[in-house]
Amino acid sequence: GPHEKRLLNNLLGPYNVLERPVANESEPLEVKFGLTLQQIIDVDEKNQILTTNAWLNLEWNDYNLKWNESEYGGVKDLRITPNKLWKPDVLMYNSADEGFDGTFQTNVVVKHNGSCLYVPPGIFKSTCKIDITWFPFDDQHCDMKFGSWTYDGNQLDLVLNSESGGDLSDFITNGEWYLIGMPGKKNTIVYACCPEPYVDVTFTIKIRRRTLYYFFNLIVPCVLISSMALLGFTLPPDSGEKLTLGVTILLSLTVFLNLVAETLPQVSDAIPLLGTYFNCIMFMVASSVVLTVVVLNYHHRTADIHEMPQW
Repeated sequence: GPHEKRLLNNLLGPYNVLERPVANESEPLEVKFGLTLQQIIDVDEKNQILTTNAWLNLEWNDYNLKWNESEYGGVKDLRITPNKLWKPDVLMYNSADEGFDGTFQTNVVVKHNGSCLYVPPGIFKSTCKIDITWFPFDDQHCDMKFGSWTYDGNQLDLVLNSESGGDLSDFITNGEWYLIGMPGKKNTIVYACCPEPYVDVTFTIKIRRRTLYYFFNLIVPCVLISSMALLGFTLPPDSGEKLTLGVTILLSLTVFLNLVAETLPQVSDAIPLLGTYFNCIMFMVASSVVLTVVVLNYHHRTADIHEMPQW
């Protein structure tokens, strides 16, 4: 309408997008920051990358964008593209995305009191040190570290918009991972490059692997196959199938382990608990075959074939 048009011309005409919107340059601009987690898309154990669908929530006050709503036909707020306004250059420090900033540039909601709300959604790829020692009964803690790339703590102060951490109200459950929580923490760090302190907000995504799939498709079949090795000790030696059963079980377990190897995370930092279990089962089945051979050897010994030792 005509009131919005006149208001936009009056606001953006003298506006400078490079100016940090503070009345006193010696004071930092406070930016409230939050994260709304929508979905955990993928956890890549091999490349150590966590892919998530999330919304950023940035709120600050721009003293250059204030107006009296009664003078502009009762217009209380505006939607302005972010390239026409100053906005904090908040990025994810531990991004693994080739574009680094994975957000979609949405409009900034500006209210008559100068309050600016910027909520860009995005697909975030963050580096995450994944420990698969207790796979598939493992918990993982992945950080998403956000902060200004050029403004230090004396110019821009990031604060959490919620003491409870990230917003999980719209979270879509994942079939492989269970979300334990997502606490947030504000940090002030002095880096080697610069003497000024830099402020960041770090959200820790705590997830736990769902074990139902691995239990019924990997552990239970392996236990059933390995338990059949005990049947070899119950067969009489004269049946002729004692050794055949042991070798058949060993071959079946070998084929099954080849299929299991494709499911295990392909990393060499640690040996998964499931891999250790399978190796122990393989050793036990192989030992049962060796013992079966020894038992059959002693059973079929006769005086005509083997001479008794002198002692």
